[in-house]
Amino acid sequence: MNQSDINEYRQVWDNRYGNEEYAYGKQPNAFFAAQLEKLSAGRILMPADGEGRNGVYAATKGWDVTACDLSAAGKTKALELAGECGVNIDYVVGDLMDLNFPEGHFDAIGLIYAHFPADVKSKLHHKLITLLQPGGIVLFEAFSKNHIPFVTANPKVGGPKNIDMLFSAEEVAADFAGFDTILLTEEVVMLEEGAYHVGEGSVIRFVGRKPL
Repeated sequence: MNQSDINEYRQVWDNRYGNEEYAYGKQPNAFFAAQLEKLSAGRILMPADGEGRNGVYAATKGWDVTACDLSAAGKTKALELAGECGVNIDYVVGDLMDLNFPEGHFDAIGLIYAHFPADVKSKLHHKLITLLQPGGIVLFEAFSKNHIPFVTANPKVGGPKNIDMLFSAEEVAADFAGFDTILLTEEVVMLEEGAYHVGEGSVIRFVGRKPL
């Protein structure tokens, strides 16, 4: 992504997160919350964490949370939510490719609807792998390439309309090749997350452990 593209994406998300209401609600993604319960708390990185619903939830469960996003408006809302919940999170605003986190630092990474342009999404996944310690866990849910008919029929369910920004199970398996695959599935789910994820959608769910 060039700087012009980054600025355009930032403006889109600043506009969405600039409203008083939380675009995707204040409650965590159900899959993320359920999978997090199975793990011992440690250090977790939340890329594209938006208004912080997932990162803040992790903090309430005892995790040391680092969140990041392009949107400064998202950070403002996330810190407000953290305050409401009585927790602290470290939230960094910037392009994930340019952020310098220590290699092998995190025990888990939460990729929840972290959709990126086709030319960078695999590069970002590969960078994130370097930030995960051996034995660390990736928790992933995002719209699948089969989601297009769902969002066409019901725009309220949200998600990119560009198929190249969506995922297949094969792409996810390739990006995290060598991981111990705990779960990799495509499912049709009912989403009720704020105003922008409402209705049926097709998603990829992945839980993987980085090899020791």
